[in-house]
Amino acid sequence: MSLKHFQLHSRLLKALANPKRLEIVQLLRNDCLTVGEIERMTGLNQADISQNLQILRQENLVVAKREGKEISYCLAHPNIIKAFDAIHAILVDRKKIKPGHNKRSRVPIPTIIDPVCGMRVLPQQAAFLHRYKRTTYYFCASGCQKNFKKNPEKYVPNN
Repeated sequence: MSLKHFQLHSRLLKALANPKRLEIVQLLRNDCLTVGEIERMTGLNQADISQNLQILRQENLVVAKREGKEISYCLAHPNIIKAFDAIHAILVDRKKIKPGHNKRSRVPIPTIIDPVCGMRVLPQQAAFLHRYKRTTYYFCASGCQKNFKKNPEKYVPNN
């Protein structure tokens, strides 16, 4: 590899070196989302989301798709998810974070629905979780978890 390759790697990693941009990448791993949807899920304001999306777009990590008046954002390449998951695996191995599941298990892992926004989430890919009344709830982003914690009864089915 040449110095130019290392400079390109550095620019790409620099674009990802922000917790909120990583949270946005995590949200986009399964779906394309509008700025408004990202705003509801993260709790960030629209200006911050737009600024972070612009940085991700400059490095071709996300692409914008226009449908009528709406613009949605998607990951530009499936290998972004692989890189994200590889870094997650390193952190698990270093015991910096807990694993989401046992990869050796042959039991299929069910898809969970974020109780706040309704997004489908696999437990091992959930950005946040919270235990409430002996049940674990999984969330796609920090804004959803924060809204749940403020008023869990709004999102928990009556038993």
